[in-house]
Amino acid sequence: MKEILLESAEKSANFARHCLEDCPLCGGRRAISSFVDYEGKPMLWHDFGPLEGPGWASNSLGGAYELFLFSRYIKNGEFEREALGLLNHTINCGFIREDGFIIPYRHLLENRFCLNFKGNDEWFAPGAMARIALQMLWISDVAGRDLSEYAKRCAQWIVENVEMAPNGWYPRRCRVDGSFYPFKAEGEEMDPIREISGDGSHILFLLSELSLKGLGDYRREVEEKAGLYTRAGGFLGSLNHDTYDEEENVSIAVGFRSLLRVAKLLGRDDIRAFAYSLLKRLERFELREDLNGCETAGLLYMEDSWTTCYLWENAEAVLAYLEAYEDCGNSIYLKKAEEILLACAKHHYGEYGFLTEGVDWQNSVGREHHIKGKEFGDIKYTEPLLNNLHIIEPTVKLLF
Repeated sequence: MKEILLESAEKSANFARHCLEDCPLCGGRRAISSFVDYEGKPMLWHDFGPLEGPGWASNSLGGAYELFLFSRYIKNGEFEREALGLLNHTINCGFIREDGFIIPYRHLLENRFCLNFKGNDEWFAPGAMARIALQMLWISDVAGRDLSEYAKRCAQWIVENVEMAPNGWYPRRCRVDGSFYPFKAEGEEMDPIREISGDGSHILFLLSELSLKGLGDYRREVEEKAGLYTRAGGFLGSLNHDTYDEEENVSIAVGFRSLLRVAKLLGRDDIRAFAYSLLKRLERFELREDLNGCETAGLLYMEDSWTTCYLWENAEAVLAYLEAYEDCGNSIYLKKAEEILLACAKHHYGEYGFLTEGVDWQNSVGREHHIKGKEFGDIKYTEPLLNNLHIIEPTVKLLF
């Protein structure tokens, strides 16, 4: 098993490296695109294609964190240099404002910043911004660079400026000033999950992590929001910004990870128990056999309206299971984590190590977007620093 998982992680790291270039603006390293095919060619027809930066799909800081982790454990200087280049680019190329706000994207073709994956400034996702701040804390632990001040300023901006949704939970989307934005990503229509997105769990996660590290005291807000969350039975609407389900696998995984930290911070066994009841809900997304000729056994599908098995969500589920195993010692969680990572390892392609964005076993996106044009199959595109790379952190956590 170890050899399979290490080879899979190395392939993903190699493909990510293949998709980086020198940034002419700051001298660091940046992604050539946030959406590429299996050869690493930018897919500019897609919303993500012309974007790069630390935002949800582009994930430059998260990518740096993954490469730092892997380089440290296999002692690969090339991966570490790429990680440092990505880190320097993210910090030094204008994405981080002095007041703590983090601009998620730069449009590569038009050389302009933008607030969302649609390439405009109508809205931004505060939960996704909180995730970037979390990555700042995590990367500080492995890179020898303390980014905690950036994370603290980001958290404070969120606390001071983000207007809550009418139900009191963190909004799925905000305008640039932090006011509540109730519409879908495309605008015009109301977002049906505008008040219940799992993306808000990232804010709870960030405030808990800062408090646990002694970098701030957000206990009062954490307790208030955790109480709201548990009384509602969880806010599990799509964490991904372009789907609209009321329950999504990655929202469950992130919610669990967040609540474990809340329980530790507040000393609340009842919140810990709720977190485990939440984690059990991942089971309904499990695929136990290969379907329609696709290697799906062991993977989780994303949500009911979009059943593709996307691999960054699967990696996030692995992190949840590994943290559950560390917390309670129940080996069933370790077994689930191993099964998912081994299942992911079957979906690499090409000379550079490309890992598919997702296994499309019900043809949600169309056969023209599948490897070899199969009706059901692996998608021939990926986000090089997200879907392709996110398996590294749980692999390192599992093996080392």
